[in-house]
Amino acid sequence: QVQLAESGGGLVEAGGSLRLSCAASGGIPSNPAMGWYRQAPGKQRELVALISSGGFTKYADSAKGRFAISRDNAKNTVYLQMNTLKPEDTAVYYCHLRQTLYGSDIAWGQGTQVTVSS
Repeated sequence: QVQLAESGGGLVEAGGSLRLSCAASGGIPSNPAMGWYRQAPGKQRELVALISSGGFTKYADSAKGRFAISRDNAKNTVYLQMNTLKPEDTAVYYCHLRQTLYGSDIAWGQGTQVTVSS
């Protein structure tokens, strides 16, 4: 069974930066897409960014220009560099693994809290 271990969340002031990491382990299928979703209190879970095994990326409009997703296929790890953070970025961030960029879900992480103070 695939397991996703997230790290890097925390408290940061508006305008600051954070880097999230997520390492996958277990029965990982070949060439999966990996990425990040987030869920703020009282809101639905939403896409932040996804990256395919070949490096193709997909971003939410709110993340474009501020966040950068990357991955290390040898380590089965995906990263999310978040810059110029805003209070509205405050949410629980979930690591996600799926078959392909537009394919079926495989696994979700437990989530890591990101809090941006104004």
